[in-house]
Amino acid sequence: MTPIISAEELRALREGGAEVRVLDARWKLGRDDGREQYLAGHIPGAVFVDVEGELSRHADPREGRHPLPADDAFAAAVRRWGVRPGIPVVVYDDAGMLASSRLWWALRRAGFAEVRVLDGGWRAWLAAGGEAQTEEDPVEASDTEADAPGAAGTIDTAGAAAWPETGVLVDVRAAERYRGETEPLDPVAGHVPGAVNLPIAQLLTEDGRFRPVADIAEAFDQVGATADMPVAAYCGSGITAAQFALAGALIDRNVTVYPGSWSAWSNRPELPVATGPQPDGAA
Repeated sequence: MTPIISAEELRALREGGAEVRVLDARWKLGRDDGREQYLAGHIPGAVFVDVEGELSRHADPREGRHPLPADDAFAAAVRRWGVRPGIPVVVYDDAGMLASSRLWWALRRAGFAEVRVLDGGWRAWLAAGGEAQTEEDPVEASDTEADAPGAAGTIDTAGAAAWPETGVLVDVRAAERYRGETEPLDPVAGHVPGAVNLPIAQLLTEDGRFRPVADIAEAFDQVGATADMPVAAYCGSGITAAQFALAGALIDRNVTVYPGSWSAWSNRPELPVATGPQPDGAA
C-alpha cells in the first residue's frame, strides 16, 4: 500500500461508505495554535492529535527536543484517537506533510500497517472540494494495544555514532546547518561525523508535496543511500527525519530514524562534531 493518498482518493473512500479514521496533526515549530486551527475548520470527523503532547515528551535535553513518548502514553493516545486494527488511518496537516509524517511513522512503529498521509494536507482537501467542519465530534475510544513490533525502526545516539561504519547516515537539515555555519535552535553547530547531507527540501515541491518517485530515488542514490544500503536519518529534533522515512517508503527503501537527532547529539558535549561540507568534517 502506498504511504500517501490524494484528497480525491480520500473523498471517494468516504463517499463510498468506507470506514476511515482521519487524524489532524496540524503543528508548526514554535507555535501552539494547532488545536485552534483544527477548530476553525477540519476534515469532517477528524480527530485532533497534539504533536507536542502526544507524539513527544519533554524531559532531559540530552534526549532531544522531541523524543518519543513513553510506550504506554502513546498507546493511551492511540486509544483516545479511536484507532483500531483493520481500520485504515489517514493523517494530515497543513505544513508540507511534516507533522503528519511523524504521526504516520509513530503509528507504523507501533505496528499499524494501514496508515497513509494525505498528499498536500488540508489545503489539498479544500482544493479538491472537500467539506470543512468546525464542530468536534465525540470519539469512541478503542481498546487497541499499540505495542506490536512495527515496520519503523529507531536508533539511539550510540547507534547514530556507529551507523556510518556499515550504512549511510543522512542529515536532512538545510545545508548551512549541516556545514555548521548556523544553528538557530541547538547548542552546537555542525553534524554527526560520517553523516551525509540531503536536505528534505530537495525532495519536496514548492507547495509541500513530494517530488516524483524517480527524483526521490535519484536524490537518495546521489548520497549513497541506495537500495542495497542500510539507511538512517536525523534532523533537528526527529520530526523531519520521519518525513524522510516517508520519502523512503515511497521508493520502497526502509529508513531507520534517530529520534533524538541533532538536538540530542549537540546536548552531549563529550561527542565529536564535524563541520564543513564533508561527512568527516575535513576541509
